[in-house]
Amino acid sequence: MSIAAFPATIGAMATIEELKQEISSLAAKLESAAAAVDSSQALEAFRVEYLGRKGRVAELFKALGQLPPEDRATAGKLLNELKSRATALFTAREEELNRAVLDAQLERERVDLTLPGTYHPLGHLHLLTQVQAEIESIFLRMGFDVASGPEIETDYYAFEALNIPADHPARDEWDTFYIDDTHLLRPHTSPVQIRVMKSTTPPVRIICPGRCYRRDTQDATHSPVFHQVELLWVEEGLSLANLKYVIEYFVHEFFGPGYEMRMSGDFFPFTEPSVQVHMRAPGATEWLEIMGAGMVDPAVLTEVGYDPEAVTGFAFGLGIERMAMLRYKIDDIRVFLQNDLRFITQF
Repeated sequence: MSIAAFPATIGAMATIEELKQEISSLAAKLESAAAAVDSSQALEAFRVEYLGRKGRVAELFKALGQLPPEDRATAGKLLNELKSRATALFTAREEELNRAVLDAQLERERVDLTLPGTYHPLGHLHLLTQVQAEIESIFLRMGFDVASGPEIETDYYAFEALNIPADHPARDEWDTFYIDDTHLLRPHTSPVQIRVMKSTTPPVRIICPGRCYRRDTQDATHSPVFHQVELLWVEEGLSLANLKYVIEYFVHEFFGPGYEMRMSGDFFPFTEPSVQVHMRAPGATEWLEIMGAGMVDPAVLTEVGYDPEAVTGFAFGLGIERMAMLRYKIDDIRVFLQNDLRFITQF
C-alpha cells in the first residue's frame, strides 16, 4: 500500500482503540513488506514508505494529539514499539542484502588454491655482469683493489700518458669516438691506471673493469662497445715471472684445472717487453689468444712520477666478452647486446 492510499481519517482519530487497530494492521503489513524486499532499491522504497519523514509510522504519530491526555502515554509506547519494529526489520533486511552481495562477490572472486599458480619468471644478472663479477672476485682474493674512472676521457689520459703520441701508428688500433678535439670515449680502461698512479705511491695493485668504445665494424668478433678488465701491479722487484704467475693463476681459477698457458712476443706502446698470452684447453691442440700483457714501459712510469730505476710493474688487459665466449663456447659477440631471452635465460 502506498502512502497516498493511507486512510485520511488518521488525523481525526478520537479513541485509542482505533489507533491500536491501525498499529496492528500496519505491523502486519511491515512483516510482509520486509519479507518481500529483495534489492537495495526495494529496501530504500521500504524505508521511505514506513520510516520516512512522511511515511506511515510518522503519520500515525500525528494521531497522538487527537487522543485524550490519559491515553497518550499508552499510545506513545505502542507507536514507539511499532517504529522500533519497523527499524529492526529494515536493519535486518539491509544486513541480509549486504551479506548476499558480499557472498556473491566472494564466489565470483573465489580462488581455487588447488590450481597450479601462474609462473612469473625472476630476472637475473646478465652473463657479462656475471663474468665480470667472477673476474673481480678472483683478483680480489689475490689482494688487488677494484678501480674505476670516467668513460669520457681526455686525449692525454687515453693516449699521451700511455706513450702513444698523436702521430703514433698504434692509434689506429685504438681509434675511438671523439666528442671534441680533446675529449673522447675511452678505447680501453688504461686511463684508470694513469689516474691511480698519479694519485698514489707504489705499491699499486689494481684491476680496472669497465665499458670501452672503438670504431670497429660490428661482426661476430668485433663490437664498437665492449667490456674490459685491465690489471696493474707496480712495486719494487717485479719481473715477467710475477706476471706469468698471476695470469696462470687467473686462467686456472676462471677456466678450471688442466688449462695450459703460453706467452709469445708482441708490441704495445705502454709495455716493454710486451707479450701475447694464449691458452689451450685440456686435450685440445689449438692455442687461443686471451689477452695482451707486458712490463710497464719506463716512459709510462716516468710520466706518472715514478722512478723506473726503483720500481717496476706489469699490466694486462682482457675482454670480458672474450672470456665469456671462450668459457661458454659462444661464437658471436653480438648476442650479448641483442636482448634475446632465448640466449639470456640460458645463464
